[in-house]
Amino acid sequence: MVDLLEPFIARRGAAVLDGGLATELEARGLDLDDPLWSARALIDAPEVVAAVHRDYLEAGADIIATATYQATIPAVTAAVLLSGVALALRERDAFWEQRARDRVSARPLVAASIGSYGAFLADGSEYRGDYGLDVEALATWHRPRLRLLETSGADLLAFETFPSLVEAEAIVRLLAESDGPPAWLSFQARSAEHLADGAPIEAAAALAERCPRTLAVGVNCVAPALVTPLLARLAAATSKPLAAYPNRGDTWDAASRNWIKSRTAVAFDGLVKGWRAAGARLIGGCCRTTPADIRAIVTALD
Repeated sequence: MVDLLEPFIARRGAAVLDGGLATELEARGLDLDDPLWSARALIDAPEVVAAVHRDYLEAGADIIATATYQATIPAVTAAVLLSGVALALRERDAFWEQRARDRVSARPLVAASIGSYGAFLADGSEYRGDYGLDVEALATWHRPRLRLLETSGADLLAFETFPSLVEAEAIVRLLAESDGPPAWLSFQARSAEHLADGAPIEAAAALAERCPRTLAVGVNCVAPALVTPLLARLAAATSKPLAAYPNRGDTWDAASRNWIKSRTAVAFDGLVKGWRAAGARLIGGCCRTTPADIRAIVTALD
């Protein structure tokens, strides 16, 4: 399954992910103050979602993620969920067709974004993981959406911002139940050592190590300063490629539903070579990052 990444790794040592989707949609005037968050745009403004996908591809992203992070079967119809994948695939294919005479790398990939149970709750609990549900309950909840996305045509599955070891165990169990696209597991961390629920980050890496369908394991939507020490701990517990796509260092305030801007500016181009050296083979950005940030990452890795 790592073969899927090899053309990108051969080119610049890592595949470049896209950046923030929902926050970029908001920057373009969409109101996403809705339990569906970015998935709301699949219903109200799919053309804007398509434009953001295209801008990340133009910036040099090797993998774009669908606007399905917060789209769950209890909240939307299967048709809406699948439309997010279909839209990303169309933009990728159109982009690739236009580059027919200038192909210097492999065709970009589409990852179906899958958020945690906390994302469905839309109360910030994906940054805490305090659900009070066991492995079986979480597996039962995730199963319908996963089974649908496995047949959606996406090249990859991206389990993003997972805060708890229990939920990771549920995902690994579900991946073992059937065949399907390879997946990466990316975690939310409260510190340089622990997941958001307090479990050691090494325990999450060990789970991924045992799962044949897991392509990579990493962290996302953490502060950039946490990435390097987290990668070191992940590398000690797994031989799989690592993923790193932090936010811009801002803090999400669940009560006010706003981002609190960091006082320290982040220059990703000065950090990503270190992440690559630490084992990251999927590198990009999360909330508040932009196509300009992805272009800077591409330039730095090149």
